[in-house]
Amino acid sequence: MRGMGTRTVLYQQRVAAALGLYNNDFLSVDILYEKGPVTAGELSKLTGLTTGSVTALIDRLEKSGFVRRQPDPNDRRKVIIVPLYEDQEAVRNIYLMLHEAMIKLASSYSDEELALITRFLRRASTVLEEQIHILNDKG
Repeated sequence: MRGMGTRTVLYQQRVAAALGLYNNDFLSVDILYEKGPVTAGELSKLTGLTTGSVTALIDRLEKSGFVRRQPDPNDRRKVIIVPLYEDQEAVRNIYLMLHEAMIKLASSYSDEELALITRFLRRASTVLEEQIHILNDKG
């Protein structure tokens, strides 16, 4: 698992660099894509960045077309950060190569094996999420 984690981080760094982003900026884009539109305060909690750092991050991402600010319909004082991740052709092109390679890999397993692998990965993700919360609580 540790080796897979390291390779995932290295791959993600290369993707970020190819897109002209800092790795933390790209991680934030991924978090936004996964969680959906959030406020700057929520993004601060999700990333562990200070609110000031998140404001600068959002400015950079908005300038490069990865997010847009939108008024919060429930509270005019707040702004929602909307990911535009899928609108980026460069992102699609980069991940298309990985997607095709993973489809090829998956085709070498039976449906039963894929079901087992999927269950394991879901549970492993849950364990990692729990560990993130534990580390956040200690920090």
